[in-house]
Amino acid sequence: MNFTRWSARLPRSTQRRTATRGDRGSVPAARGEYERPATEGEGGKEAGQRPLTPDDLAVRQVLGELPALVALVHGPEHRVSYVNDAYEAAFGARELGSPAAGSCPELADLGLMPLLDQVLRSGTPRTVKSRRIAVPGHLHTGRTGPAGQSERRAEGSFTVTCAPVGREGTGGVLVFAADVTDHAEAAERLRASDRRHRETAVTLQRSLLPQELEQPDDLRVAATYQPGGADAAVGGDWYDVITLGAGRTALVIGDVMGRGVRAAAVMGQLRTAVRAYARLDLPPHEVLQLLDGLAAEIDASQIATCVYAVHDPNEGVLVYASAGHLPILVRSEDGTVARGADPTGPPLGTGGWMHTSGSIPLPPGSTAVLYTDGLVERRGEDIYEGVAKLEKALSGAQGTPQVVCDRLLRSQGITAEHDDDVAVLVLQHPARTGSDAELFHNAALELLGGVEAAPRARAFASGVLASWRFPVELRDLGVLAASELVANSLKHGVPPMRLRLRRTDRRLIIEVTDGDDHLPRRRKAEPADEAGRGISIVATIASSWGSRRTPGGGKAVWCEFALPEP
Repeated sequence: MNFTRWSARLPRSTQRRTATRGDRGSVPAARGEYERPATEGEGGKEAGQRPLTPDDLAVRQVLGELPALVALVHGPEHRVSYVNDAYEAAFGARELGSPAAGSCPELADLGLMPLLDQVLRSGTPRTVKSRRIAVPGHLHTGRTGPAGQSERRAEGSFTVTCAPVGREGTGGVLVFAADVTDHAEAAERLRASDRRHRETAVTLQRSLLPQELEQPDDLRVAATYQPGGADAAVGGDWYDVITLGAGRTALVIGDVMGRGVRAAAVMGQLRTAVRAYARLDLPPHEVLQLLDGLAAEIDASQIATCVYAVHDPNEGVLVYASAGHLPILVRSEDGTVARGADPTGPPLGTGGWMHTSGSIPLPPGSTAVLYTDGLVERRGEDIYEGVAKLEKALSGAQGTPQVVCDRLLRSQGITAEHDDDVAVLVLQHPARTGSDAELFHNAALELLGGVEAAPRARAFASGVLASWRFPVELRDLGVLAASELVANSLKHGVPPMRLRLRRTDRRLIIEVTDGDDHLPRRRKAEPADEAGRGISIVATIASSWGSRRTPGGGKAVWCEFALPEP
């Protein structure tokens, strides 16, 4: 369409469009009558008027039939020159020749008045997308009410294009508004569906994480999970703390690659499997070896990274295995930070790899941090630069584990709108002094074998438990358990043998180690059997018991007694 020619003629035209709508009678196509002096050569026509040209009829007919809302404003005051039928149906009749600021409040509500000035001055079209506005006369053609009639809708959404017509700075502006309400509502429904999907994934994710962390006797532990922002789908980050018995604790953190409910579901299966494998009290690399095979069976397209670490208070180290995960960081009491070795194996689910275990010292007074990549990974930055920043933040982070968690999140700029989910697990091995230290004791006896080993073990246990001021009943039970465990080791084990007694603020732990790697099992002895009742006796009188293979070959058999409340 030649808008330049049309806009030059339209303001001075006085003719209406002839009737072209069948039996509806004579209805003007354009809402406007404008006078123009007759020119020479228009003989036979009434003075002050001119006939409509074919161009005028074509443009007006097209604009009048458009379902979009069309208006033409002219001059610096944006006087209304034309509105089509769709515009009037939506906003009502408009006074032609009047400034748009007064007669067309809908243009101001759409925020178009400054835009009209810009388009008129620059001669460049401008578009605004999906602006909402009250449309009292607008009908929703896609819905019907109880009587089968279209329902009126209070608001509509429009995408508006303002195009210049006529000469730059002195012409007019054509306003073309397309009704996109259905598209906007569909987009809003999609956004609402995405929000519900995300809320479902977050709820599932949080329900699969520990609702309350186990608190070991010798460690202080805290963890934080921060889901990604509204534009980031929930991932599969998880953490866990598992008490293994005999004072030992397993600490786990992992990250399933992927997003949404599927990643959260895979994470839940892996976390459950880790807890089951942990009960076997296997070395960390063997736990990851089992988990690797299971991850491939759960979903071959999903891979996950994971760190499984075990803390033994008697060893003062953190023994761990890493399946493609970021290194553990340990802050010593003086503020220096040590970094664990590179991953000891590829991510879970890749298969075909023999995992190995490593270790990092965790002396009293130190703090260890396990975390997922969302804490340190940034676009356009090497991930180990983020790890270095985390080390720097950890070196100055003091306080309780929860305080350290919060400080690390703040130091890395983690907010509610972060683009990835984050899991952080902080554990501290406190340096105990004063009265607190009096609640933690260790005692050990090397067993040389022979007939005198059992009596010596009983005498040693009795003397130690008496010095720890245990009640007589608990002392007798402890001596009986020590005697049975030593007798079992003397009969079925090989040197070197050792009896270890340990007390914490909550329990008494009795452990016997020897050089044989065959683990005992509880069985029911027949009435005629002269042996086979030792483990059953220990299991009956103790709060819990268990056994495990030791790294250097051999085994450890232990039992625990809960201490009475003070």
